[in-house]
Amino acid sequence: MRLGNNRLEVTRVSKAYATKVLDEVSFDLAAGEIHALIGANGAGKSTLSRIIAGLIPATSGQMELDGKVYAPKNKADAERAGVQIVQQELNLIGSLTIAENLFFNRLPHRFGFIDRRRLHELAKQAMQTVGLGEISLDMQTESLGVGVRQLIEIASALSRDCRVLILDEPTAALTNQEADLLFERLRQMRTNGISMIYISHRLDEIRKLCDRLTVLRDGKFVCTAKVAETPTAQMIAMMSGDSKKPRADTEPAADLNTPATFVPSRRISNDNDNDNDVALRVSKLCRGPLVRDVSFELKRGQRLGITGLNGSGRSELLRAIFGADQAESGEVQIANSTGRRFSHPQQAVRAGVALVTEDRKLDGLLLPLPIMSNVTIASLSRFATIGFISRLGEHTTTADLVGKVAAKCDSIEQPVDQLSGGNQQKVVLAKWLLRDPDVLLLDEPTRGIDVDARQRIHGLIRELAARGKGVVIVSSDLDELLEHCDSIAVMSAGKMVATFNRDQFSLSDIMAASFSQYHVQGAPQS
Repeated sequence: MRLGNNRLEVTRVSKAYATKVLDEVSFDLAAGEIHALIGANGAGKSTLSRIIAGLIPATSGQMELDGKVYAPKNKADAERAGVQIVQQELNLIGSLTIAENLFFNRLPHRFGFIDRRRLHELAKQAMQTVGLGEISLDMQTESLGVGVRQLIEIASALSRDCRVLILDEPTAALTNQEADLLFERLRQMRTNGISMIYISHRLDEIRKLCDRLTVLRDGKFVCTAKVAETPTAQMIAMMSGDSKKPRADTEPAADLNTPATFVPSRRISNDNDNDNDVALRVSKLCRGPLVRDVSFELKRGQRLGITGLNGSGRSELLRAIFGADQAESGEVQIANSTGRRFSHPQQAVRAGVALVTEDRKLDGLLLPLPIMSNVTIASLSRFATIGFISRLGEHTTTADLVGKVAAKCDSIEQPVDQLSGGNQQKVVLAKWLLRDPDVLLLDEPTRGIDVDARQRIHGLIRELAARGKGVVIVSSDLDELLEHCDSIAVMSAGKMVATFNRDQFSLSDIMAASFSQYHVQGAPQS
């Protein structure tokens, strides 16, 4: 389905590494159009977008931009042609300030020196486009959470003049309010004739924002259609390649046009609700300004969601519990053990705690190593016999776990950095499933994950809860927590201000709690 007045035309583009990951894909983008690119992990979406943005060359095929041959040699070449990209994986330099990252390769100069005053003026304008005009521009980006860093990447792209803007999972780490502000800005850009390629697994966003969609599956083109004429169930069927109804013993794919349904976990229950039912107890835990006197209990078999605005302390709380960041005071108690504070993640792991971090590449994986090494690295002692590692045992166990989490790979010897983001996340989960922890701390476990993979991951979480494991889920997607959690706790400016049980769930109450510890301008209260 092609439109007239095309801004970009991609014709029979292929990309091959050891195997072909993009197979003669054709794609067109109209002027002033927001075009969704959808598909499961490994479908080829990011590969196609990286070719268009000049990050990698195509093996074959051709492209045209505004009717002229377009063959960028690198990203700078593409940017000069007016093609900008905001990738899912962040590319900021942590030691630089927000302002310096925003205008890294175009710093304003005056008499041979950086014009700091002009830089701050431009940076403030850029951050205002994503609703962060009041943030300190001199902060180093390494001190910021993933959500704020994502907004800086988007602000940098929006500050440039461009003809084509590629957005790869731009809202994965954003709150609903931040996403709505971004959508408003993108619609303004569409009105001004800018074309956008929008990659997202959140089909409700695509329905709200995009004009057309193109489906890729296993590196091949499936179809292009108008979003308004394509039911969500049909999108999912085209991405999965399976139009059959799911089996009775599997959870059906959710239709995002209808209200979410909740599948309760099978809680382990006792006659008396006592300490024997507690998987994790956190008491008056403090860690810097973003974890302030936090206390809560997690029951065995419970799925506890934690929500809050970006910068509220959600991720910092999990890291403090796990010992990745040392808490200054307070206690962490696992089951009936003596209360303590973990000073190192190794202590937490030995006590039966696992943490899936929000940044899998930085904190969760050894990217150059094979899948098997990443899965077994936290459990090598179980394969050791008189000082030697049983490679057969490693191989068999890893193969079973990779199958359980449905990670798509050529073999378990494949380096993890060759996998898609979603499959990398599955490898992280497999690593901790092998440890069989009593408490799982999951920070954005489905960030950047396709619809089918999200279902599988939540199925695994339900299974673990049914076995009596305590699960804490931090997510920027409040709908995900409302659908899959037994209760939701709210963080606001470093404090845990409220906890809602399922029969108390109220979107307005949860959002009010999220803002409760902030002034009107957003500064934390003392």
